[in-house]
Amino acid sequence: QVRLVESGGGLVQAGGSLRLSCAASGSTSSIDAMGWYRRQAPGNQREWVAEVTSGHAANYADSVKGRFTISRDNAKNTVYLEMNSLKPEDTAVYYCNANAVSSLGVYTYWGQGTQVTVSS
Repeated sequence: QVRLVESGGGLVQAGGSLRLSCAASGSTSSIDAMGWYRRQAPGNQREWVAEVTSGHAANYADSVKGRFTISRDNAKNTVYLEMNSLKPEDTAVYYCNANAVSSLGVYTYWGQGTQVTVSS
């Protein structure tokens, strides 16, 4: 089992910055890639934002490329999302996820989400 706890959300003006953190606990040695998704409105599907592998290779959605930076500290079992030049359309609940690998396959764990609101 892996538990993920996000923090760092809040209210920010357009053009501002926020840094989200997601701390993993439990069977952290099984974690491979970690990432961030967001849900921009209730009922919408979660949208992939970024991911980072255990080897620190990162990928981004086109909508955030150049503005967001994902990183991870494997010693602290924590993944970060640095968000700059925020836009009102970045307003969403942001969810951290972690892919845990075992002999049975890959299982994805999710955090509870943290709200990010960008005012215009």
